[in-house]
Amino acid sequence: MSGYLFGLRFIAILFFLFMYGCEENQQEKIKPRILVSTDIGGTDPDDNQSMIHLLMYANEFQIEGLVSTSFQTGTTQNILEMIDLYEKDLSELKKHASDFPNPNDLRAVTKQGTKKGAPFRGYRESTEGSNWIIKCAKKQSNQPLWVLVWGGIEDVAQALHDAPEIEDKIRVYWIGGPNKKWGANAYAYIAENHPNLWMIENNATYRGWFMDSESPENLKGDTYFANYIKGRGHMGKDFVNYYDGRIKMGDTPSLAYVMNGKPDDPTTESWGGEFIKISHSSRTIFQGNSRINDTVKAYGIQEWYFKGPELDISQDSVCFTMEISKQIWPGYYLGNGVYATRYSSKKPETASYKTSSAIPELDGQTGQYVSIKSWPGKKDKDDYTLGDNWYGDRPDEDLFLKDQQGAKTVSKHRKAFLMDWAKRWKWLNN
Repeated sequence: MSGYLFGLRFIAILFFLFMYGCEENQQEKIKPRILVSTDIGGTDPDDNQSMIHLLMYANEFQIEGLVSTSFQTGTTQNILEMIDLYEKDLSELKKHASDFPNPNDLRAVTKQGTKKGAPFRGYRESTEGSNWIIKCAKKQSNQPLWVLVWGGIEDVAQALHDAPEIEDKIRVYWIGGPNKKWGANAYAYIAENHPNLWMIENNATYRGWFMDSESPENLKGDTYFANYIKGRGHMGKDFVNYYDGRIKMGDTPSLAYVMNGKPDDPTTESWGGEFIKISHSSRTIFQGNSRINDTVKAYGIQEWYFKGPELDISQDSVCFTMEISKQIWPGYYLGNGVYATRYSSKKPETASYKTSSAIPELDGQTGQYVSIKSWPGKKDKDDYTLGDNWYGDRPDEDLFLKDQQGAKTVSKHRKAFLMDWAKRWKWLNN
């Protein structure tokens, strides 16, 4: 009898361990829900590199959306072309992990977002992409939807405008900097109307991914391709078409953040950077022109307001342009004889501007400004007040790479994330 009881107890223990192991494995298999908004196909081909990286790690996530948001030539076709390459390499990838997604499932969640920047009010009309963000955000789930924004934030702004109730269902990681410059109006709308959004605003930290001055020789941007990528699979053969294979991938830190570390706490270390909670976002308002002694925060919002004739035209009509650093920015009619434009400098700089318009009062206006580090700096009366879940680049001087704030919080992990990716390149045949 004692032997019989021992046997029963032994079986019970085995059953308990089996069930515990199953439960533990189920927990391990929970994959983050992600939706990527990308300006792939635009003027910067680093999104192609980042898309290859994403597809090579596609088994680690529930990819719920791939949204094309490009103000240049990019469309969903650019995303579909990358999925085609992935499909050709899929059999090799599946030898090492069986749960890579079906290419047709990825094609089904590829959606077209806006092709235009937002006007001064910060939104236009709904798009297939913005509607898809809403649909995914409203899906019943115990997890938040991670919205990883690699380009303009216009489709996120549109989704929040059309369905403000999704604000607490999404977590946004935005590669800002130059994208904030081009998307200043959409950003301003979100910061003013949705300050309680969960947001990582990465204006400079991401540059630690490709500023490789501190890297070992074999991991520098111009040698990694030859050492680990060249000739490996269809995606490896395509990689050389972007920057001749030199690693940039400035948007990949958003994905790496969800891959590694504690995504619920941006103040801790991760491959995608370490951030600080911020209570305000810097904004400077000029009534008329600014001068060389006017300082603003780099990555902050700058607004210039001018008086002119009262016109019987729609608000947000473009009535003038402002040229800053050889780039042209639209200026809008706000009504009641008031005209304005927005801008955000992508780095500390000294710059000048000049306006052009058929309206005499708005033509030939000139001015200058100096943008300084660190962002967002000391709170000013015009700044946007933010909620409890908005995070930005760490301002610590010892975490700068040159003038790029917080970049060392990514570059310090360069060996770890690039060598992890190198293992996946080995999965593909030469």
